[in-house]
Amino acid sequence: MKPGSEAPGAPSAWSSGLFDCFDDCGLCCLTCWCPCITFGKVSEIVDRGSTSCGTGGALYSLLACFTGCHWIYSCTYRSKMRAQYALPDAPCCDCCVHYCCEPCALVQEYKELKARGYDPDIGWQLNVERGNGGAGTGGVNPPGMQEMGR
Repeated sequence: MKPGSEAPGAPSAWSSGLFDCFDDCGLCCLTCWCPCITFGKVSEIVDRGSTSCGTGGALYSLLACFTGCHWIYSCTYRSKMRAQYALPDAPCCDCCVHYCCEPCALVQEYKELKARGYDPDIGWQLNVERGNGGAGTGGVNPPGMQEMGR
């Protein structure tokens, strides 16, 4: 089966552990110093392009600066991702994971998308054009992005 084309609802596990963030020093450092960038990349793929990386990252930054509750926003994306890929609510609920281990949670989500064949660095549109991860639709472009046939 092609990565990213798993059947919806089929049980699966996270491709990496919550604390496996340290095996990619570049991603780990980026996420520790600028979590808004990693979050923006994750949010664009999870939202299938309806939220751009810049928009997601900017909202995350504004919430972090003005409320300190950015983890509430980011935990909703973890929930969306878990629903899309039938991932377990582990090691604890999404809000607790993001509240206690925000950088590790963001790295785990990023790595999960990579393991499913996406490249969060290039954004949703290029993933669709390149067929990365089947663009999450079993190799078919999402509705509204399909080419017209004759």
